[in-house]
Amino acid sequence: MSVSAGLVTEPADADKAAIAAVTQKLGAAWAKHDADTFAEQFVEQATMVIAGAYCDNRDEIREYMAGAYRGRFKDTRVIGKPINMRMLGDDVAILLTRGGVLEPGDTEPQHHRAVHACWVVVREGTQWRIAAYQNTPVHNPWPTTDD
Repeated sequence: MSVSAGLVTEPADADKAAIAAVTQKLGAAWAKHDADTFAEQFVEQATMVIAGAYCDNRDEIREYMAGAYRGRFKDTRVIGKPINMRMLGDDVAILLTRGGVLEPGDTEPQHHRAVHACWVVVREGTQWRIAAYQNTPVHNPWPTTDD
């Protein structure tokens, strides 16, 4: 399947704000360690890929995050600042962010926790929800000879 260049467009201001708000909703749910609200930001058949985890639907995302909030993400927060956004038709967008997990006292992610993330978001009625999310470290953990 190919996507015509004419389908990739700049979002309208209202869509930009609503799509960017998804990151804020996710961050607020994370700050409360609320796996239910976190998972509700995703469509039912969403995919989430983060370091050490592959979740293939909303229930798996909820279950993973509930455990992570008790373990590796206990007492953490998360931030994600939009750096690019493109529409793929009227109801699908790609959002790119830079952010990461914040340990207590952090205002920015530590070097090893900074990520670039790719979000595929879709409009469901009046809400924008995440269909797919994946992140990768900002800093290359596998330096090449040129680094």
